[in-house]
Amino acid sequence: MKLAVIIPTLGRKEQLARLLAYLGGQTRLPDEVILSAPGSAHVELPESCPFALSLVFGPVGLCAQRNTALASCLGRFDVMTFFDDDFVPSADYLEQVEKAFAENGGWAVVMGHVVRDGAGNAGLTWQDAEAALREAAGKRPDEPSVVDHVGAYGCNMSVRCSLVGDLRFDERLVLYGWQEDIDFTSQLRARGRVVCVTSIRGVHLGIKTGRVSGERFGYSQVANPIYLIRKGSVPASFALPLMFRNIAANLAKSLRPEPYVDRRGRLRGNMLAIRHVAMGRIEPEYILKI
Repeated sequence: MKLAVIIPTLGRKEQLARLLAYLGGQTRLPDEVILSAPGSAHVELPESCPFALSLVFGPVGLCAQRNTALASCLGRFDVMTFFDDDFVPSADYLEQVEKAFAENGGWAVVMGHVVRDGAGNAGLTWQDAEAALREAAGKRPDEPSVVDHVGAYGCNMSVRCSLVGDLRFDERLVLYGWQEDIDFTSQLRARGRVVCVTSIRGVHLGIKTGRVSGERFGYSQVANPIYLIRKGSVPASFALPLMFRNIAANLAKSLRPEPYVDRRGRLRGNMLAIRHVAMGRIEPEYILKI
């Protein structure tokens, strides 16, 4: 089985360099790592690497960058694993992914369990990640637990290439994307199971550089779920509670916002998107005008 790792990146070349060095310690090395960036200024390549390493350049935006790399994978690999450039996988992550797909022919998408996630706080350090993975390793269950999901969390998700066909990430979900991972992988449920295997583990650092503005992100928190419901790729039972939770959090915390989250900007974006939705205007790409 041939396995490629795809890493979209933007403005985090130091973090990316550290991740590439870390991937060299996997018990099952990737057959190739494909870095997708808007240009060479975003990437710092190591002098040597224990696996094949390639670069692809294309338009900026998470969906566009994933699609650029995906196009170079199909027909060459059996499995493609998407990592955010601030995701730290356990040392046996890829070994377990390969085993999961080899032993379960009906699985389309496999994601690992995020032991700690810095996306919901000020962010985590590499030291935090390594400590969390050591602690998790001491609690490994005898048998992996498998949980079906509507879609996969894009910081770490692996896809069986033979099932992708003409499916691509929706580039109307511009810049940071927001729910582009659920949109893409939920459509693969028609072709196989989308599962989380809890013995496959990693840590999402949640680094805050390279993110979109608070107002843009707040707009996406409303516009993107509504767009995906109307598109028919994500069920309302998943998208609407997510949307309302985010609006409620922004509203409640806007009085005393966390220093690392622009709650008031997000709330302004939420309100603008709600107004547009009420007018029948569903445009995820409107954030480019904000």
